[in-house]
Amino acid sequence: MEKMLKTGTTTVGIKCKDGIVLAADRRATAGNLIVDKRAEKVHKLSDYFGVTIAGSVSEAQLLIKLIKAELKLKEMRTGKNPTAKEAANLLGGLLYSSIRRMSMMPAVAHFLLGARDAKGVHLYDLFPDGSVTNVPDYVSSGSGSVFAYGVFESQYNPNITVKEGIVLATRAINAALQRDTYSGNGIEVAVVLPGSVEKVEVRELSYSLVK
Repeated sequence: MEKMLKTGTTTVGIKCKDGIVLAADRRATAGNLIVDKRAEKVHKLSDYFGVTIAGSVSEAQLLIKLIKAELKLKEMRTGKNPTAKEAANLLGGLLYSSIRRMSMMPAVAHFLLGARDAKGVHLYDLFPDGSVTNVPDYVSSGSGSVFAYGVFESQYNPNITVKEGIVLATRAINAALQRDTYSGNGIEVAVVLPGSVEKVEVRELSYSLVK
């Protein structure tokens, strides 16, 4: 069987006092082969939701299409935008169904969801099994997550701003790039603000952890 295309990956989500920062590296692999140096792992679902992906590329791409359709359908049925909790539960349900689907090539995907609604901004961790966790501070997924967590544990504070969060996310992913062979080739960043969801940065990284 051919090796599955995966985003070996380091993705991070940071809850700041004025928004959410989502970021990821840009490398996709198939086994030990680097097959894409410009993989898109941060996606804008709508003007209210953004996600990062880790795991099987095909599975994540399919689930992104499905959740976009589900969010739009819910908006049309109710006449209002889904709340952050509703969006997280919808995506969790899709993940739950996906991992239990019979397949000759079983695949999994892990999402971090940044969302905004009338109550503010929210960060969720959605495991491949469909479980949904509301994250109060920071989270990381993928093969390089252990290195990202080391940066967060020493440098995160609850009063961090989005601007500072982007710098912290860059440091966390940079730490993973130096130790995890499945993460690399730069960083892409999106922010979830009270009024919008925007991609703000796509660039190569310099390999330095100096503040």
